Parts: sequence; structure tokens; C-alpha cells
Amino acid sequence: MKLWFEKLKLNQKITSTIMLIVIIPILLFSVGFYSNYKNNTVREVRTKTTNQVSEDYNQLKKIVEFSNMSAQSFLNNQELKGFLRRLKDHEDISVDEYLRFYRNNIAMLERQVNSNPYLYQIRVYADNNSFPEMMPILYHGDRMKELSWSGNYHSREWQFDYPDMIEGDSSGIRSDHLMALVSNITDDYGEVLGVVEVAVEMDEVFPGLYSSDIKNWGCFQSDEGGIYTFDSKENPWQKYQKEILNAAPKRKKGIHAFQTEIDGRKVILLSQPIKELQGTYIQLTSIETAMNDITLQRNLLITILFLIFFMLAMVVNLVIKGLLSKFYSTLSVVRKVQDGNMDVRVCDLGQDEMGELGVQINKMLDRIQTLMKENVDREVLIKNTEIKALQNQINTHFIYNVLESVKMMAEIDEEYEISDAVTALGGLLRYSMKWVSSDVTIMQELDYIKNYIQLMNLRYDFTIILSINVPDIIYEQQVPKMSLQPIVENAIIHGIEEIQEDSTVYIKAFLKGDDYEIEITDSGKGMTKDQVELLRKKISGEVQVHGGSGNGIGLKNVQDRIHMRFGKEYGLKLASKEGLFTKVTLLLPLTNVHSDGSLKSTQ
Repeated sequence: MKLWFEKLKLNQKITSTIMLIVIIPILLFSVGFYSNYKNNTVREVRTKTTNQVSEDYNQLKKIVEFSNMSAQSFLNNQELKGFLRRLKDHEDISVDEYLRFYRNNIAMLERQVNSNPYLYQIRVYADNNSFPEMMPILYHGDRMKELSWSGNYHSREWQFDYPDMIEGDSSGIRSDHLMALVSNITDDYGEVLGVVEVAVEMDEVFPGLYSSDIKNWGCFQSDEGGIYTFDSKENPWQKYQKEILNAAPKRKKGIHAFQTEIDGRKVILLSQPIKELQGTYIQLTSIETAMNDITLQRNLLITILFLIFFMLAMVVNLVIKGLLSKFYSTLSVVRKVQDGNMDVRVCDLGQDEMGELGVQINKMLDRIQTLMKENVDREVLIKNTEIKALQNQINTHFIYNVLESVKMMAEIDEEYEISDAVTALGGLLRYSMKWVSSDVTIMQELDYIKNYIQLMNLRYDFTIILSINVPDIIYEQQVPKMSLQPIVENAIIHGIEEIQEDSTVYIKAFLKGDDYEIEITDSGKGMTKDQVELLRKKISGEVQVHGGSGNGIGLKNVQDRIHMRFGKEYGLKLASKEGLFTKVTLLLPLTNVHSDGSLKSTQ
């Protein structure tokens, strides 16, 4: 190589040197740039897909949570159970009783369904086929046979992808793709009185299933092996369903996305375990077209560069002596670019071939900077899209305005009890839906409890009185949101509701050194020593707690959140006497106080 170089003429040596200095770095830079560009494209698609699936999963959890809450409200409705009991026993029910039950219960349940934006419909199927149906809530038991899942459902489990076949529904809306939480309505002895179907539309829960195109495909696979997807013959990925499911990662928790090949084509394959529905959501996104376009651009650029440098070598070889000064200037720019300075440009271009080389280098640098700017703009666009998606979530102001309109209508008709109930309900919703940190003040928590008890008093024939005795300094202390309300709810449901008498819930707080205690006492039925001890073990985690009403999971959640927020030395204490009272005491630290004893600002 050295002997060959020594035989060359000076202009050839200079031309060869220029080509080696300019061509090789630019080619390496171009190859490296496109390799990085390809990796960034894959990473962007993976990130965008992951973010979208994560947003869809958060939406799914909300829908499942609302569905469970709605189902539970129906299962806990004693008036509904009583009416279903009478229907099952085929009692004679007068027209006035039917009308009264419709006005006092069915109409309220229908409003509850209509106020939930996620629900398609909630239907109750009674164990009777001869009574006047109260659509769209209460139906004959035979109606359920029109639905595909009626013969093989399990209570408290989800049924997937079935058409709405119920005739006579006044809504006039029909969906071919429903999923529902189906639960048996039982009496206190476990006898089935009817079935409640909480239905939502599949495209609300799994939008990815119904937005599939030639580049995307999605499906939901249940743990029992069921596969649910939008069956479209136009989607090329449908025929590779088995291969996609085999390639999808099998994980019990956490979203996972990776690059692989299906039928020789590059794709991003993502799986999201959905424990709420006992299954896994799988999303495929093809990146084959994007990868081919990048490869084509790279090869085209390399070809163009080779042509340019070949022509440049010919010109330099002819007029090298007159271009040496411009050569060194251009070489200096190339070296700066190699060092990472993309803002430099070739100056003093002139009108000859060396000037043309400078023009081409400047154009190349402009193109590179444009590509880099486009890359940054794409990242910004993705973030803006995420922000807009958050901004398009449910408009809570609309709900508050509707409640205010209902309140005004009630006051015009002098229905002040309804007006007060709407005010209390608005307070509950505002507190529950307000986007704040996880901590709230004791005063905010107690205001929520006041509204809650006001609404609970509408349900019962007896009255629940709330007595509060809390010092001002404790009012301004901060606790995890919903720390007191579950305790009050337990006191009402498991302490007061069963005795069916006017009762009082006492909330008392007092300082204890650098800490303070809050006592919540009810004058309900109380508990035996064995019951108290079992509940303590559940709260402390010594006994496993499962989901369901009356098993201590609410108090355990409060205990766990206090431990995580303030430490193990703080938490709950229990005291109860059967037939007299139950008292729950919370020990919490004073966190909102200056060293001189004055309150810190909570703003």
C-alpha cells in the first residue's frame, strides 16, 4: 500500500488523501446515524405503544372498579332483595306496591346506571316470569336465556364478547360486543333470588381490539384459554394469531414490550397482564414499513455520497493547486462536525468545484440537523398527545353543574330533603374526584364523613347522629385520603345497621405529646372478645384477608397506608363490648405544627 502511494503524483496523493479524510468519516457517520435513527424509531414505537396500552389499562381499571361498585350496590340493596324474595315466592303484589317499588327503587337504580358514563346497562333477572317487567332494570328470569353466557356462568365472574339480545329495552341501543360482571343476588341464607348483569361495551374496555389495521392487531386472552379479538379478514395479522400468542411473553404482572419477527416481518409485541379480568392483553405493532423506509433512505444517501465524492475527486485532481486553501477550510469544517459541532458551515464557497463541495456539505449538515429536529419534534408530539389524552378525561365540572341544576329544581319544588341530599352527594363526588395529593386535612375528611352520613340517613328508617369533638390544631393535620371514612362506614354497616335503631357515631380527638389520637365510637351491636381478637389479627396481617364485605379489608387498608405514611409505631387500636359499642382509635403524629406550637400553612 505504501509503495503504491509513493508512485502516485502529488495531485493524486492529495486527492486520495482528501477522499480518505472526507469520505470515510462521513460514511461512518451516515451509517452510525441511520443505525441510531433506526433504534430510535423502534424505541419510539415501543414507547408510544406502551404508553397507549398503559392508558387503556388505567381506563380499564376504572371501568372494572365502577362495575364492581355498581354490582355491589345492587347486591346490598335490601329493598331490591325483599322484592325479589316476594317474586320468587310468587306472592300477590298489588299495582300500588309495584308502582311504589318502581318510584322508590327502580327509578333510583336507573338514575344510578345513567349517571355512570362507563356502563352500558345493568339488568336484574328475577326468579319469576309472570310479573310486569320494570325496564330497563328488572326483567323476567327467562330473559337471561337469550344471552349466550346464561347456561355456564359463575357468580362474580366476567363474561366476554356477547351480543345484546334482550328485546324490548327502551334505550333502543344495541351492541354486538358486550362484557359483563354477572353476580347472583342471594338472601341472608345464601338462596339465589335473582341475577344482576353489569354490562359494559368491549370497545370501551379494550379500544385496541377494535382499532386494528394492517399495522396493528390486538387480542385479550383469558387465563382459561379464551381468545377475544376483532375478527377482520382485512387484517393480515389475524391468520398469525397462534404464532403471535406463542411469541407473547408470559408474565403475571407488569407490562412488557419487545421487538421480534412474525412471518419474517419485524414487529413490536406487547403484553399487559390484567389481573382484574384474569387474563392478558396482547398488542402487535408492525415496524416493517418504517424499517424498510429507513434502509432505503440510508442506501440512497450512501449512493448519492459516492457519486458526489467521485465527481469531486475528478475535479480536485485537475485543479488541486488552486484549491488547496479551500480544501483546508473544508477539511476544518469536517473535523469540527466529527467532533460534534453541527452548527459549523463551509464559508467562502466560490464558484468552482471546491465551492460546490462546500455547498453539498452544508446541505448535508442542514439535512442532518433537520432530521435531528424532526426526531425531537416527534418526542414533543408524543408528550403533547399524552397530555391531551389526560385533558380529555371525564369533565368533573359537568357533573357538578348537573347536580347544581338538580338541586335548584328540588328547591323550586320545595323538596328541601332532596336538595340537601344532592348537596351532600356533590360534596362526596367533589372530594372523591378532586385531583389532589394523597394527603388531606382532618377537616376535609370530616366534611366528607358528614356528607356520607347525611346520605346514609336517607336509606334508613332510623337516624344516625354524628358527634364531633376535635381541637382546632388537629383539624389542620394531614392524613392519607379516606383514612377515617372506611372506619365510619364499618361502624354503620356492621355496628348500627343490624340493630335498626337511632344511634350515634362519636368522633373525638385529643393531643398526646407530639402525637394525637382520634377515637371513632359507635353505639351499635358491638363484638365479642373472639371477634375483636380475630379482627385485630386481620388488621395486623396475621390472618389472611380476602376481598368482600365484613372481612376487615377496609381497616387493614387504612392500617397499611398509615404504616407506609408515618411508620409502624402509628396505626389502629380496637375496643368493643357486645351489645354496647365498638371503638376504633387512630394514633397519628402531629406533622403540621411549627416548633413554637403554631400551625403550619396547609395551602
